[in-house]
Amino acid sequence: MSETQAPRRVRGGGGAARRAERTAVRIETARFIERQIPNLEILNAEAIEIIEANAERLLAEIGVNFPENPGALELWRAAGAEVDGERVRIPPGLARALCATAPSKFTQHARNPERNVEIGGNSLVLAPVYGPPFVRDAAGGRRYATMGDFRNFVKLGYMSKWLHHSGGTVCEPTDVAVNKRHLDMIHAHMTLSDKPFMGSVTEPSRAQDSVDMCSLLFGADFVQANTVMTSLININSPLTFDATMMGALEVYAANNQAAIISPFIVGGAMAPVSVAGTLTQVLAEIMAGVAYSQLVRKGAPVIAGAFVTSIDMNSGAPTFGTPEAAQITYGTGQLVRRLGLPYRSAGAFCGSKLPDAQAAYESANSLNLGLLSGVNFMLHACGWLEGGLVSSYEKFVMDADQLGVLHGLARGVDITENGQAMDALAEVGPGGHFLGCAHTQANFKSAFWRSDLLDYKPFETWDEEGARDTQALATVRVEKLLNDYQQPAMDPGTAESLEDFVTRKKESMEDAFG
Repeated sequence: MSETQAPRRVRGGGGAARRAERTAVRIETARFIERQIPNLEILNAEAIEIIEANAERLLAEIGVNFPENPGALELWRAAGAEVDGERVRIPPGLARALCATAPSKFTQHARNPERNVEIGGNSLVLAPVYGPPFVRDAAGGRRYATMGDFRNFVKLGYMSKWLHHSGGTVCEPTDVAVNKRHLDMIHAHMTLSDKPFMGSVTEPSRAQDSVDMCSLLFGADFVQANTVMTSLININSPLTFDATMMGALEVYAANNQAAIISPFIVGGAMAPVSVAGTLTQVLAEIMAGVAYSQLVRKGAPVIAGAFVTSIDMNSGAPTFGTPEAAQITYGTGQLVRRLGLPYRSAGAFCGSKLPDAQAAYESANSLNLGLLSGVNFMLHACGWLEGGLVSSYEKFVMDADQLGVLHGLARGVDITENGQAMDALAEVGPGGHFLGCAHTQANFKSAFWRSDLLDYKPFETWDEEGARDTQALATVRVEKLLNDYQQPAMDPGTAESLEDFVTRKKESMEDAFG
């Protein structure tokens, strides 16, 4: 072999190594977002004063309902509220004073400590879609969700770099009995991912099962001293706190686990058509819900939420990405920060039936306003379709890819010496280009956000590869992520304990699908 062949062989080896590095499976999770940019505040001092005064008046004069929950009524009566049947009227200042004992920031622990998230302050934690009974993919179309689908979405969430949280009911697995499916769902989050997750809220006993399973995973003492779950407690707007949701809240608050206390607002149906009127109702419901959590356990962690959409006055269908919903989301952020609470709102909302242009426009509007409104916990950050009826495989990865943009925007502008790039400007000078300069060479890998999904190839290459649209590219991405999935390791004894718990609980009751 001649000496001249040796360098080519070495270069070939280096190229093979680089190709291997590019194609190796890497499971990355970005740290939760810590904003370096200001929040957008649209309410002036006069507007805030009026809305806060109106909310106090609403609680004191009109009140809120706690149906079929005598224990809650007794807690309110002991705290100084006026109780008349199921109606609770809260004197001015009482709800706000009770809210003051909730923490402004807390850590939700994951079984992998590297995945812990901070909720509150300048943080933004991104979690996937929650609740749809249907799923959709390009091959199978729209269909009822199964437990297999649920596990797939947990895997996709685990493999998605920009998601910090595994979420909760990423779809509703209709092939498992209603009274048992929560066990399989919590078990999937615990075993198929090591990111933080949400507990069950469909019945108080199911919330307790979630706490008991966490005691096996983390240790009972650790659970009582630390927050390892969030849960979604929706208020039955307007102004009604139903016994099922409040029962779940009571379980989580008593066990030091976090509850997202969130009005469910469809403007024109569950709230007034005006922005200021809706903000008044949202603030009153948040204060009443958070205050009640503190009556259950002083210092219990909570997240003040607002699910906000408007309504199409012709069809009655919810609409998304609208300016009115944005104004309510921005305004609620200001009001929640004045309460000193973490804030949940926004998501990749859309009313479209397919992951198409409508879905993209509406979702982009909703995602960006979530970043700018100061949201700390964003549920539905990816996968939402058809007004929340459908979890879409393709849209899940499309949205999850775009969440990287939020990370980039939140960093703000780098004004370090490297960010100023004066050395690059001096090196290139008039009429040159920056592609080969030292500053570009040193920064090119991290200088710009890079999509793992979207196509930027020349037309000829794109055409030769099948002229695929974004949904087609997303189908390929879903397949790749599921094929590349690697289950995170778990202590065998813990895994056996969880499996045994689920088996015993299921065997203890008959299937119930109602």
